[in-house]
Amino acid sequence: MKAVQIPKAMEMEIIDTEKPVISHPEEVLVKVKRVGICGSDMHIYHGTNPLATYPRVPGHEVAGEVVEIGSGVTGVKPGDHVVVEPIRYCGECYACRTGRPNVCSNLSVFGVHEDGGMREYFVLPEKQLHAADPGLDWDEIVLAEPYTIGAQSVWRGDVQEGDSVLIQGCGPIGICILKMAKLSGAHVIMTDLKQERLAFAKENGADEVIDAGKESVEDRVMELTGGEGPNIVIDAVCLPSTFELGVNVVSPAGRVVVLGFDEKPSPISQLPITKKEVTIVGSRLQTNQFGKVISLLNEGKLEANGFITHKFTLDEVQEAFNFVEENPDQVRKAVIVFE
Repeated sequence: MKAVQIPKAMEMEIIDTEKPVISHPEEVLVKVKRVGICGSDMHIYHGTNPLATYPRVPGHEVAGEVVEIGSGVTGVKPGDHVVVEPIRYCGECYACRTGRPNVCSNLSVFGVHEDGGMREYFVLPEKQLHAADPGLDWDEIVLAEPYTIGAQSVWRGDVQEGDSVLIQGCGPIGICILKMAKLSGAHVIMTDLKQERLAFAKENGADEVIDAGKESVEDRVMELTGGEGPNIVIDAVCLPSTFELGVNVVSPAGRVVVLGFDEKPSPISQLPITKKEVTIVGSRLQTNQFGKVISLLNEGKLEANGFITHKFTLDEVQEAFNFVEENPDQVRKAVIVFE
């Protein structure tokens, strides 16, 4: 079978490798149908993902069809349309014992620490697969994993109906957060530097948008919230400056959710944190969000609505990565189509 492999930074090749086989009763063989290209995949290609090892088959936004199941599998059957939950965890460390396997001490992420979905077939344990309505288009269900990132951010921010939420960044993850925040009943303000992205955010339910290149985000946010500040700030830009802004503008008793992996320090003073008793939390991957997201997809409450802008075949994967890198303003989500 064919697989996309990144042997080292800035190199990519399509290799021929053996089709995997089921070796344990709980395993499932899946034929890949769609793989989304994520920012972390681009970072693996560039050599800037600090968690990835090489050589690596990337891809963790994966949808496929079940081909074969092990003797102990009961939750899926051949023909089912499934999406991948890309985390493997020990179940024994403190994080796992407290219900947070997404930050397991021995965490392994499909497509990062181990080979992922950019190949024609893969085998995974049943617990890492979730069946979706077979009537849904592959282009809809391949977005399940990024939606779980949005769902996790909203959960970590404890977004409730009637809350005001500032989402910094209208890129793919920002839009996923927006969709989940609106489903929670929040009033959402979004920022970006690009008019096209701001317009797409409005199309997908943002109540207010702010062009961060043309006006003061802090002044405009305070105006929109009557001087109180947003109750929750979720940073999908992930720069030291946006983290600092989030702490400064969030309301008293508010929450700031951080998604970034930037190692550069941010000049945050203690005063606004203590004075307002701000809660600052990280958000990584997802914790038990797939069931919720699959239900929302099946019910038609989560729709792509133009999210996927570009499609490429497996043989065009190098072209796809090049296009995403060279045209970031044109690409919301690019996917590799396996047929």
